[in-house]
Formats: sequence, C-alpha cells, structure tokens
Amino acid sequence: MKHYTPKGVCSRNITFDIVDGVVTGVAFEGGCSGNLQGIGKLVEGMPVAEVVSRLKGIRCGFKSTSCPDQLARALENEHE
Repeated sequence: MKHYTPKGVCSRNITFDIVDGVVTGVAFEGGCSGNLQGIGKLVEGMPVAEVVSRLKGIRCGFKSTSCPDQLARALENEHE
C-alpha cells in the first residue's frame, strides 16, 4: 500500500495500490466520506492513466485542487 499526504484539501491521507498499472484499494482519511468512498469504488480496477486523465485538474470550490485531483497527483507520482 502506498500513502500520500494531500495538500490543500480536507482529506488527511490517501492510501492506494497500483498492480500492473491498475489502481486498487483506494481509501481516503477525512474529507467528504461518502463522496470519497464513491470515488474509490469508481476508480477500482481502472488503469492509472485513465484515472489521472479523468480526475486531474478537478477543483473544489475556490481551491486550486480537490481530493480527486490529489488522488490523480498521487498516482502520477507513484506511476512515473
């Protein structure tokens, strides 16, 4: 399992794994629980590149980032 500390959002930690280029086991600590559980389930089994292309750049209100964007950044950092 990989751990990522998001910046500029309500969630405090994101855990996930990448197996053969596919995202598994996404979980967020803190933030909007129901929404973040839903995002974790939706991206389960998707290729990293697909998740990044769908989530990168999403903003939360007036913030320059969001929890989904932070997940995309975490995946990019680990999958390079």
